[in-house]
Amino acid sequence: MRSGMIRVVQQSLLGSILSNMLLVLGCAFFSGGIVHSNKEQVFNKSNAVMNSGLLLMAVMGLLFPAVLHSTHTELHFGKSELALSRFSSCIMLVAYAAYLFFQLKSEKNLYAPINEEGIQTDGSLDDDEAPEVSKWESIIWLFVLTAWISFLSEYLVNAIEGASVTLNIPIAFISVILLPIVGNAAEHAGAIMFAIKDKLDISLGVAIGSSTQISMFGIPFCVIVGWVWGHPMDLNFQIFETATLFMTVLVVAFMLQEGTSNYFKGLMLLFCYMIVAASFFVHIDPKSIQDKPGKT
Repeated sequence: MRSGMIRVVQQSLLGSILSNMLLVLGCAFFSGGIVHSNKEQVFNKSNAVMNSGLLLMAVMGLLFPAVLHSTHTELHFGKSELALSRFSSCIMLVAYAAYLFFQLKSEKNLYAPINEEGIQTDGSLDDDEAPEVSKWESIIWLFVLTAWISFLSEYLVNAIEGASVTLNIPIAFISVILLPIVGNAAEHAGAIMFAIKDKLDISLGVAIGSSTQISMFGIPFCVIVGWVWGHPMDLNFQIFETATLFMTVLVVAFMLQEGTSNYFKGLMLLFCYMIVAASFFVHIDPKSIQDKPGKT
């Protein structure tokens, strides 16, 4: 795999995190706040804080290789950064596995609905919707759609460079902004739907939960797979991208710390996403410049 393609993978993963945390969550907060304008919607604050902590841990894993590279302070140039990325990826995978175990065993009522007084209620009393598909049908559809998306991904990635030249749009903007918007369409619609139904914990699970999964599982898993297959992918997403992720996690963490939401919080998240999108539209990826013919 060419280094340019590895870079597209990095930016697409980063874009999915940014899109889920700012665009998807912002639309969910805004839509739910408009529909339920007579009250503040509430959600499980402890679960949101836990996800925020994991996201900050992911930022730490991405920040140190980028700083190590940019400051040229590697002990072994070209090797220490990759070794640190692989070590950090293993730690992040173990941490995510521990998080899943904690959710499944220690906190079985973590997603129980919260009333306006901040007390957990029995969600089974309000949930009278019968499932439309069985468990095994869901698993089969999941595998079929995953295989189909994997098949299409190769064509999509190969078409990015041509689209960038034709449309005169930076590859970073396509990878970080446009692709995740299309790819997260289902999550986007689901989060808004549950927020309108005043099931904000599920909306947070869709938006923040998927961001946690990508940052703590998807990215380090790609690093490990690249290691096994001989494609040296690291956690150095470059300073600009890492700083963007760091600020995004901080903004979202502050929005979630009270355990309540309203349409204004959603509007602020959407404005933040517009700033991020504009930033990547005028951003030239330094690695793409290095990969051009005649560049070193």
